[in-house]
Amino acid sequence: MRQVTVVENLLLRQKERPMASGRFTRLLTELILSAKIIDREVSKAGLLDVLGVTGEVNVQGEIVQKLDDFANKVIIRRMERAGVLCAMVSEENADFIEIPHRFPTGDYILVFDPLDGSANIDANVSIGTIFGIYRRTSFGDQAVTLSEILQKGAMQVAAGYIIYGSSTMLVYTAGDGVHGFTLDPSVGEFLLSHPDIKIPEQGKIYSVNEGYSMYWDEPTRKIVDYFKSNDNSLGRPYSLRYIGSLVSDFHRNLLYGGIFMYPADMRDPRKPSGKLRLMCEAAPMAMIIEQAGGMATDGTRRILDIEPQELHQRVPLFVGSKSDVEIVQRYYADAR
Repeated sequence: MRQVTVVENLLLRQKERPMASGRFTRLLTELILSAKIIDREVSKAGLLDVLGVTGEVNVQGEIVQKLDDFANKVIIRRMERAGVLCAMVSEENADFIEIPHRFPTGDYILVFDPLDGSANIDANVSIGTIFGIYRRTSFGDQAVTLSEILQKGAMQVAAGYIIYGSSTMLVYTAGDGVHGFTLDPSVGEFLLSHPDIKIPEQGKIYSVNEGYSMYWDEPTRKIVDYFKSNDNSLGRPYSLRYIGSLVSDFHRNLLYGGIFMYPADMRDPRKPSGKLRLMCEAAPMAMIIEQAGGMATDGTRRILDIEPQELHQRVPLFVGSKSDVEIVQRYYADAR
């Protein structure tokens, strides 16, 4: 049976939309090429001088890994030339990135985490690139403004991630289901391998860093105790699986069912809402999981309904199988 590439899949879907201009296809094509370049470096990282840290600290206060910096530069340099963007937001950059005047522009905005899980790079753990795509809300020759970029996740026209692991996969949605493509290194193409992914209604896995439990509030502790007990909907404890890379934990739970949790904690007064970024991480994953039949919440609010107030706003994240996330909402509602 003939396998379908990402571009072929996009073109087939484009024909179903009479108003489609092909610019989205161009955007994703350039992003895929960026992913292939990053994958090439990841796959031979131990042989190149790309392991370790740069000695710099990013806007998040995190130590920058060499491969993280490389991935960020690759995406920015390729995407600014694509002719379809008016701005970009990277987890690694303090401000949004305007497209230089020497390049043509479009009406899309790309928000991305160039290399999620970068703290695990040296340990050869799966890592990934997360992205969300928006349209600007005004048109004309005026420069894009911050207010146009600060859109809630429900306004995304597409979202996805590329996971660099035992195989390299692109998982994305454009609002019509979630589809997975695996990179075939022999032909250099992402081929459709997981059409119309659906997460199980209920999972058997919970993913959370329990080492931080002393910093959680009482409802969060009760939630985790529920998943660890026999007194739950399974009648036995859920299995704990935590890699520490959002892309990796999310991808496993998407396929097998389960819930990923990164709650708020009180360790750092600068991060009362936890670690994960609303725009670069939580919103894209929320769009994917909802399109696959799951849910994403900060405990009380739907992630896609949260209006960002700043580029690097942080948010608690509970994402996964619908019935498991509903348990989280119930515990927080009871605590109010």
